[in-house]
Amino acid sequence: MLRSLYSGISGLRSHQTMLDVTGNNIANVNTAGFKSSAVQFEDTLSQLLKGGNAGTDTAGGSNPAQVGLGVQVAGISTNFAQGASQATGRPGDMLISGEGFFAVKSGAETLYTRAGSFDFDDNGVLVTPTGGLVQGWPAANGVVNAGGALTNISLPRDAVSPAVATTTASIGGNLPDDAAAGTVLVRDIKVYDANGALTTVPLTFTKTATGWNAGDGTTVAGAMTFTDGKLTSATTLTVGGVTLDLSKVTGFAQLTTVAVGTQNGREAGTLKSYTIESDGTITGAFSNGATEALGRIALATFTNASGLEKTGGSTYRATTASGAATLGSPSDPGLGGLAVGYLEMSNVDLSQEFTNLIVAQRGFQANARIITTSDEVLQELTNLKR
Repeated sequence: MLRSLYSGISGLRSHQTMLDVTGNNIANVNTAGFKSSAVQFEDTLSQLLKGGNAGTDTAGGSNPAQVGLGVQVAGISTNFAQGASQATGRPGDMLISGEGFFAVKSGAETLYTRAGSFDFDDNGVLVTPTGGLVQGWPAANGVVNAGGALTNISLPRDAVSPAVATTTASIGGNLPDDAAAGTVLVRDIKVYDANGALTTVPLTFTKTATGWNAGDGTTVAGAMTFTDGKLTSATTLTVGGVTLDLSKVTGFAQLTTVAVGTQNGREAGTLKSYTIESDGTITGAFSNGATEALGRIALATFTNASGLEKTGGSTYRATTASGAATLGSPSDPGLGGLAVGYLEMSNVDLSQEFTNLIVAQRGFQANARIITTSDEVLQELTNLKR
């Protein structure tokens, strides 16, 4: 049989594969995190009709004469270029701006994905739409150990921010320099103990001939003196076990604005909401005003991302070609940051894919023409004997 028949068949098979890959790309044009693929062709083994010869003193050299036996698919590569960003506004949607993959536990296997559409399930575990468990590092007392083993990311709904005893407070405003001697101003300081119980400590300012005395109403903790309205005495005093920062208190005339500012104590609080930062840290906001890290989402990178194996569901499996995953936090060197409320869309270029459809179709038609032409030649041969 003619070699051209089999060359045409190989061309049909190869261009059918190109059509399959292109069709899959177009079908996933709106799949979040999808990466398009492209087919590379190569020629198959060539049959040697005449070998080449080196030139001699009496005759020139000759080149080898070979007939190709068709085409085959050399490989199907994945394009990991960044896809377009789509704003969703959902707190569970995350886009990796740069390199990296989310690590997802599926059964006993860890898979990797660029699709960042996540939600917390009924157990408070961060999961993919298909139930994969997003991996990262938990926090202990607000500190994330990013070098530890990966585990499921969970949101502890029953988390409690512990009470903090009050040890310092700031005082600001103005004490009137023109007040009469003996004038008393009282300001209350809210003080929490180690269990979060709230008490009130009175802070009493009493005008003297030289300035003001500060204390708790029964004991004078210290004297405050001013020059041209500026505090010239000690800037800290201790009243009721609380160290007061007085550096912002002034002593001008006719103004009585002295007030208690911030203090570092608080009661115990329950988790009210959470946010995800660009470095993957999940930060909880508590009812007592405290914020605390609850965990951090991990990212993985590979020496050869094109060596990853697609496993469906917009996930990939590490292979010997890709190398082992290198883990890190978002925004670490070599890894992208997270954008919350956004999704990475497919990087399929429709104009390129439709052009590839035309190229594949014409290539298929041309190879089909090889077969029909070869058939006509065989028909002529069989017609030699009637």
